[in-house]
Amino acid sequence: MFLPWFFEHFPLYLAPMAGISDKIFRQLCKEYGADVLTTEFVSAEGIFCRNARTREYLDFDEIERPIGVQLFGADDKHMAEAACQVVDWARPDFIDLNFGCPVNKVVARNGGSALLKDCPTLARVATAVVRAVAPVPVTAKIRIGWDADSINAARVARLLVDAGIAAITVHGRTRAQGYAGAAEWDIIGEVAAAVPIPVIGNGDLSSAADVAKRRRETGVAGAMIGRAAMSAPWIFNQIKEYLASGQIVDAPSLSGKWNLILRHCQLAVHEWGAEEPAIRSMRARLMAYSRTMSNAKRLREKFSHVSTLAEVEEIAEENILNQESTNTEQEKVESPVPAFLLS
Repeated sequence: MFLPWFFEHFPLYLAPMAGISDKIFRQLCKEYGADVLTTEFVSAEGIFCRNARTREYLDFDEIERPIGVQLFGADDKHMAEAACQVVDWARPDFIDLNFGCPVNKVVARNGGSALLKDCPTLARVATAVVRAVAPVPVTAKIRIGWDADSINAARVARLLVDAGIAAITVHGRTRAQGYAGAAEWDIIGEVAAAVPIPVIGNGDLSSAADVAKRRRETGVAGAMIGRAAMSAPWIFNQIKEYLASGQIVDAPSLSGKWNLILRHCQLAVHEWGAEEPAIRSMRARLMAYSRTMSNAKRLREKFSHVSTLAEVEEIAEENILNQESTNTEQEKVESPVPAFLLS
């Protein structure tokens, strides 16, 4: 197979998320069981510039394999040349084509999900990249359509198969929906039934039970986890255990969560080489982590102002102590002292 991780496996992908799926976060998710990683998306034009920012996007370590580089663009010749440069430069395991991004600045350049309205161009781009980088496999990510009146995911998927694409990820929303509303898994299932290559389902997968249900109902060959991993990267291990045994694995303890958060911050500081900008860059990530904790609103308020590791450590200590105090009070209420001992 072009993509051996599908052989007798149900691979779990970490979604490529701009500003999120950097090397540090990818590696943390890998430790927690993510099978396949993909870089943040890069424009074909950015590849030609070869600036420091582009190098950062393409940088990965061997422990991250299998890993793909995601590209977007609408010029088939430029995309093919950019893909060749990426293969020569970074040696990824696959190239992934972004035909799903709904962001205005990407769509305005006829990239991402804009090509769902222009199937001939989409097919030309896919064909050109597949031919240019062979035998390196090429995959694609799409949405179910531009809007509710133009849902065409199955047709697009068949065009991509004809172009030589090795696997397709389908996000179950239209471009018009952005990230609002419910993902249409019935349509993802239609795509999986329509093509002979692996289809990876994406959208509203927030628990192991969600993944098991969608796998059973749609026949997808893999699952891609995005926003759920931002707040709970351990979700990958939970999914794997549930699919293997039906057992629900508990999330890490509060102390375990804070150990992960502090390690993430420390790695960011090391990567940046400067503490304050690194911790400021972590604010949104810290807020995402807070969703799995009690008193999340209070934590978000605190995280919005942090700029040093010491401040994050102080918040962690306070949060753990408060939780321990709350647990102690609950134990007293649940287990009152017998009256005869008080007499």
